[in-house]
Amino acid sequence: MARYYRYRLPPWANRCLIVVENCTLPIMIFQLCRTIFFPTTFDVLLLGVFILLYVSFQLRWI
Repeated sequence: MARYYRYRLPPWANRCLIVVENCTLPIMIFQLCRTIFFPTTFDVLLLGVFILLYVSFQLRWI
């Protein structure tokens, strides 16, 4: 379903989605390092959001 949804988006939105998909892993790795060294509740929640976003891109939910 996600493949067909991506093709219906305007070109600028599709380009933004691709940029977010490519930037998710480096941001997630940075957030993991930050959470390991300076663990706060906000950092753990933000890392969880990035992990869910990365998994959803890998499973083609988005």
